[in-house]
Amino acid sequence: MKVCLLASGSKGNSLYVETGGSKILVDAGLSAREIVRRLAAIEVDAADLDALFISHEHLDHVRGVGVLSRKYRLPVYVSYPTNREVQDIIRDAAVTEFESGYSFAFRDLLIDPFPITHDACDPVGFTIEGREGKVGFATDLGTATRLVADKLSGCRVLVLESNHDEEMLINGPYPWHLKQRIKSRHGHLSNSDSAALLADLLHPGFEGLFLAHLSEVNNDPTVARQVTDTLLMSQAACSPRLIVGDQYHPSDILTL
Repeated sequence: MKVCLLASGSKGNSLYVETGGSKILVDAGLSAREIVRRLAAIEVDAADLDALFISHEHLDHVRGVGVLSRKYRLPVYVSYPTNREVQDIIRDAAVTEFESGYSFAFRDLLIDPFPITHDACDPVGFTIEGREGKVGFATDLGTATRLVADKLSGCRVLVLESNHDEEMLINGPYPWHLKQRIKSRHGHLSNSDSAALLADLLHPGFEGLFLAHLSEVNNDPTVARQVTDTLLMSQAACSPRLIVGDQYHPSDILTL
């Protein structure tokens, strides 16, 4: 299994997951050209991709979907409500619709899209499970519900939002209404919120953690890492590798 955050942040997001029988993307929020370039940087040919899965309709998650799908004949999996919202971007793509809350098989994988709280029409997180174990993906969520924690339990690898430091957000330059939106149930998880969720998910088989969707204005990679490291050092159940996602470069590849 290989996992890499090709891009992570408010300007574009994309996750690459490779298992024994599949190579997939979750979201493609950069231009198709940049997605192809970043895949090449980790020695993956975009022509070898098997599918693309969309979490929600915001542009930083779907910008390159249409071009990638059309150029590489790449099937796109998206929920019915989200598909209605992104028609202008993914027109003529080979679309398969799914229903949030219902898992389905894709090649050697079991894909489970589960509902999350965000200011989108039908946002989902994903678990992606194959012979090598389960990868959990949850970004762009305002609160970690019990359902989210249940769905992410037992993962070998997690990609979790750690969007902002609460003090940096409150004291930062954003207008008040935007600060309120980010802090709301339909906004984004703070570093401390992410750590609180993670505390419920630690188990002996947990091997890798990506911190994702960090704000360039309201967070700092060192601060986000420190909050998570504090939690990880306080327990003895596991010792996962910790990788902080970056907006401008692919992350390190987690190989299991």
